[in-house]
Amino acid sequence: MLTYHFYPPDFSGQGISLFAFFILMFFVSSMPMVINNTPIFLIQWVTMAVFLTFGLFAEMIMVQLGILVLLLRLKIQKDQLFRLPLNSLLFFTLSLLSGLAYFAMGGKIGVDLIENPQYFWIAAAYPIIHFTLNQVLISVIQAALYGRKISFLEKDLIWETVTSLITFPIGLILYILYSEVGILALLFVGVPFVSLSIILHLYYSSEKVIEYLQKAADIGHQMAERLDVNEVMELFILKLSEMLPVDYAYILDIKDNDELHSIYRIEHGQIKPNDLKPTKKSEGISGLVLGTRKSALFHSRKKWKSIAKEFLPEDAESLICVPIVRSNEVLGILLLSSAKKRSYEKSQLMIVDILCSHFAIAIENAKHYEETKAKSERCALTKLFNYRYMEAKLNKEFSRLQNGEREFLSLIILDIDHFKKVNDTYGHQSGNEILCELAGRLANLIDEAGIAARYGGEEFVVLMPDTSKEDTLAWAELIRQTIANRPFILKQNIDGSSSSTKVYITASIGVAAAPEDADDSLALIRHADRALYVGAKRAGRNRVAEYVK
Repeated sequence: MLTYHFYPPDFSGQGISLFAFFILMFFVSSMPMVINNTPIFLIQWVTMAVFLTFGLFAEMIMVQLGILVLLLRLKIQKDQLFRLPLNSLLFFTLSLLSGLAYFAMGGKIGVDLIENPQYFWIAAAYPIIHFTLNQVLISVIQAALYGRKISFLEKDLIWETVTSLITFPIGLILYILYSEVGILALLFVGVPFVSLSIILHLYYSSEKVIEYLQKAADIGHQMAERLDVNEVMELFILKLSEMLPVDYAYILDIKDNDELHSIYRIEHGQIKPNDLKPTKKSEGISGLVLGTRKSALFHSRKKWKSIAKEFLPEDAESLICVPIVRSNEVLGILLLSSAKKRSYEKSQLMIVDILCSHFAIAIENAKHYEETKAKSERCALTKLFNYRYMEAKLNKEFSRLQNGEREFLSLIILDIDHFKKVNDTYGHQSGNEILCELAGRLANLIDEAGIAARYGGEEFVVLMPDTSKEDTLAWAELIRQTIANRPFILKQNIDGSSSSTKVYITASIGVAAAPEDADDSLALIRHADRALYVGAKRAGRNRVAEYVK
């Protein structure tokens, strides 16, 4: 009201012109570009012409209407409704300060800039003041509300600077032309500029797609470099979360060709256990995507709530669901969700689809590598580590001992007593059964305390990092009892009968430890082996012996 009082407008006979300006502003406001979460809309040239023609009050009203159109176009969420009064106050302050600065410089409303060139430079200074105040106010508000560091080299500022350099001269041209030909000026200037706005909007959209494609290519290369399945999944979700607003992410695997199971789950940036209830592959959003093999995009919860059977949280709104396809076969489903409505666009869905193709290839490569590595490191019969792996691991651990990273390094070697007799009595297939069951007992007993491996034939070794010789002897005795006190069940007898047979066996065990017994890895093996044969085998078998110098 004070603005109306001190700067009263003269709208007599100008109703149609004001309405025409509003229509022009409506089209421009409805085509914003959102850069770094900052909407940029090009109404300044329209409001500048309104200000110079009708005065400060008319410009303020026009700006407020433009903000309303913009926020309706952006479809802000309920939790962001504070932006309406905040932006209204911001632009009210901006209009007031810019207008006061214009009048303070001696500017006038409705002046003919061609006949009075001294006012031209004042009118030209108005948009510069308006632009500067706008950047300062926006930076201060973003720093106060969102904690963003004040910077004048952001991408959104560069875009706004470029567009302002284009639009402000057009605003002056519109004002001068309107003074000469009236409302037709809006047609002569407005139509080309609206076309320019559409072109800029499309250009920025294409720039975003190109940027997404470049990021997708980089992510694809990074995933291809990973040779661990879990690392590939972690990198995939991490990079997706950096590109898109992701609150919930799930990678679903098809199990038994019937159900979809979560194999990787992140909620609000935290990895969660995969304890979600599986869904049938014909049910829910993921089932729909699996069946059609087509990606799905939903802008709000009400769009997908009726078909969802999944484990989606209550606050999930926007949703992307994409099939993970490799060699024309669906390997799984990716499901992304945001707690905000309309968080995703069709172009982003396309990018996620491309990334899923890269992901499928990276996962297959990682699985193939892990399988190949396992075959080279594991005994095909017992599934324990083999001699090659144990030799490399022992050398590595001994280096860590010598570097001071380990305090102790102990080694257990065990040999099954009279194993040839077992093979001769029950057959080699039964002997293999015993080797497999013994390997299972070793793995379960040792767990993470050490590393068990098949050393060759009926010999097994257990490497015990950071375990003293005394403690290792206790472990060895526990292993001996585990073997001797529980029978081994043979299901394949040499006579071909189907009845199970209980067989008791024993093992002799040797123990050596570094640094007290050995100063290199070969010496540690040699001394543990000596303890086995001299201290255990020769002393009667079924016992534990330690290396004695």
